[in-house]
Amino acid sequence: MQLLQLLISGVAQGCIYGLIALGFVLIYKATETVTFAQGELMMLGAFAGFLFMSVLGLPFWAAALLAVVSMALCGLLLEVALIRPILGQPAFSVVMLTIGIGYVCRGAITMLPSIGTETLALAVPYRDTALKVAGLVLNAEHLVVIAATGVLCAVLYAGFRFSTLGIAMQAASQNQLAAYYMGIPVRRLNTLVWGLAAAVAAIAGLLLAPITFVYANMGLVGLKAFPAAVIGGFGSVPGAIVGGLVIGVVESLSGFYLPEGFKDIAAYVAVLLVLVVMPNGLFGEALRKKV
Repeated sequence: MQLLQLLISGVAQGCIYGLIALGFVLIYKATETVTFAQGELMMLGAFAGFLFMSVLGLPFWAAALLAVVSMALCGLLLEVALIRPILGQPAFSVVMLTIGIGYVCRGAITMLPSIGTETLALAVPYRDTALKVAGLVLNAEHLVVIAATGVLCAVLYAGFRFSTLGIAMQAASQNQLAAYYMGIPVRRLNTLVWGLAAAVAAIAGLLLAPITFVYANMGLVGLKAFPAAVIGGFGSVPGAIVGGLVIGVVESLSGFYLPEGFKDIAAYVAVLLVLVVMPNGLFGEALRKKV
């Protein structure tokens, strides 16, 4: 029974990692660039939800929807204003830019009066409730995270599989030059992908906030999501979720059964072990170039 409790908790945390890793993968597949600002976008989404509830007095579901839309627009603006001008430059330049964006986001939040340096509680309607099933105590926060992640994955799968926009995104991710010659607006799709990644990060922040509260450094959880993306295979959308689940479960079990402190490095130990056996990740594809 204790093991089941730990597994459920680990799966819930892993869903958060998976959603953040999903942003890594979407942007990498679309633009072949790596962003390290996903954790901070998640943090901004959580703060946006809190502000819409506390300042505007909106109910949670309306505030959450408005926060997701706002972060999607923020992602679009980031791509147009900051990312697009340096595309084509060395990958190191883009990485450093996204790291800088993350620091700017954290600094901007800490400058907000009265809330920027505080730990805040997001008043969700299901907070501090639990279900008892066959001796298991299931926290509503964990169940909502798991259910929301499942629904979001189904929606994204249907969108990529059946919609014209999703098929165009898949084509652009396979070969941008060929997609451009076929009349697909690659630049516009790249912008939309950044908006989608920011929206997914906001959803992750709103799901994580009832568990860990809202604070300026909550975006550092993105450092655990990056190994999740690597474990799943950096170009695989399903792999991002699976990698997140692996990291979440490993952390949960190691935090209970292994010595104190090992939980903090469990994600990195897991990624090293997986890469030793499968260098391209669980769902990654081996790429070859003919010279």
